Parts: sequence; structure tokens; C-alpha cells
Amino acid sequence: MISIITPVYNGEKFIESCLQVVINQNFAEVEHIIVDGGSTDTTIDIIKHYANQYSHIHWISEKDQGQSDAMNKGIAMAQGAIIGILNVDDFYEQNVLSRISEIFKNLPEPSFIVGNCNKWDQRDNLIQINKPKRLRTVDLLMEKQINDDGMIDTAFPLNPSAYFYHKSLHQQIGLYKVEEHYAMDVDFLLKAVRVAHVKYFNETWGNFRYYPGTKTFDDSTNGTSQTRVQQLFKEYAKTLPLIEQWEIYLNRIILFITLRIFYFSKYPQRLPQSIKNRFTKSISYLNSK
Repeated sequence: MISIITPVYNGEKFIESCLQVVINQNFAEVEHIIVDGGSTDTTIDIIKHYANQYSHIHWISEKDQGQSDAMNKGIAMAQGAIIGILNVDDFYEQNVLSRISEIFKNLPEPSFIVGNCNKWDQRDNLIQINKPKRLRTVDLLMEKQINDDGMIDTAFPLNPSAYFYHKSLHQQIGLYKVEEHYAMDVDFLLKAVRVAHVKYFNETWGNFRYYPGTKTFDDSTNGTSQTRVQQLFKEYAKTLPLIEQWEIYLNRIILFITLRIFYFSKYPQRLPQSIKNRFTKSISYLNSK
């Protein structure tokens, strides 16, 4: 069985479509666990309506300590051997759960598998296709990568709609950090890849809505997301062997140079001004000595 966990609070805008996404997978061995944080809008009414019609929908509604706490409650309720996290405003591609079930039949436990994820804006324009094929700890701590198609991408799996894992993985790495309300997935992934059998599939499984009003968008826009993640990376890197710390440092230098080459090859007219700015800064520095 696959247990899909959806944390939600006042999610009336998306909860119905989220429930329908799992229903439309037409996959028998699934349970959809909705963990509501005590919504005050019509979210609970919508959940009740669907739960009365579909036996695979299980739900609770009570105050919690945030999204991490809600996901942990869902994991405790889960009867399936495989866990998927589906945020209320995200969705799966068609027939993904059948595909996931087939893959896990031949995987050792605990395993963690990742596919591609589409990133959409508020006008339903495709912004990006996240392809996190390099999943070592060192690769994740790089923050950015360049895909085979030459596009710059985040090194991390962008959204949980595109990854699944054995529930037993939590027995080794613990649950999601309750005190972490934004980067809980980053913390989880850094721990997961150190323990699990990790495998990437060049198939699109998930879809991530990214636009104003969503928690991820608002957190990224005000700049706190990047600061928080970088601090987490810094703290985690300190726990790694020295040779891996040096590998991260050297790879970041190489990536920086590669990105600059990529940038100026795309915007060659900006190169002279960039050189001039660097030269001016250097002269100013020398004159101050």
C-alpha cells in the first residue's frame, strides 16, 4: 500500500482538487491521509463530503504545531509501506502511483526514489522542470546544478510530489523536525540520502504550483528562505568528513565559474561593464589602503 499524506490548514481553494488527484489515479492500494490543523473555512466540509464516498480517505482535524507536526501525525497513521507527501496545492501526473508501486517491488528497504517535477506559475505557465539526478549529499549541498540540457536547476528535489520512500526510513533518520516550518523537507532529504538506497528516474511524476499566496513562494520572495537553507547547509556540512567538505568547496568554485561563463555567453554585451565594475572596485580598494 502507498500512503499519501496531505497536511492542510484553511485549504478550501485546493483541497477538492487534491482529493480528486488521488482518486483519479485509479489505484486500489492507496490510502489518502488528510491531516487538518483545525481549519476555519470550508476545508473540513469538503473533506467529509469525499470521505463519505471514498473509503481510502482518512482524516483528522485538530490543532497542531505546524506542517512538520501534521506530516508526522500522518506518518503515525499510515498503514502503507510506502510514503508520499502531497501538499494540498500540488498534484501528480496520471498513473504515477501504479508506476511507483511497480518500482518498489524490486527495491531494497529503505529506498528513496525521485522523479522530475514540473513547476507552474499562477497563469499555468511551465516555469521549470526540476531534474535532480545527482543525489549524493555533496551534490545536494551544491544548491545549484546544470542539467544535460544546459539549464540551471536547483540540486534538490523541488517538491515532495516527485519523490516517494519506504516508511521504515523514518526509523533510521527520525521524523520531520517539528520546530522547522519551512525547510523541513531539506533537512529530511539531507538525512535520507545518507541512509536510503537512492535512485533517480528521468520521468515526470509531480507538479508544483509556485505563485503568490503559497507558503513557499512568499517565503522565497521575502528572502528568508535562501538564508534559512544556506544556514542549514552550513551546519550540516560541518558534520561531514573533511574530504567531503573540501569536495563541496571545490565544486562550488567550479560551478561559480561555469555559471559566469554561461551567463556571459548568453549576455555578452554585459561582459565589458562587469569587467569595468570589477576594475573600479579594485582601484577603490587599493586607494583606501
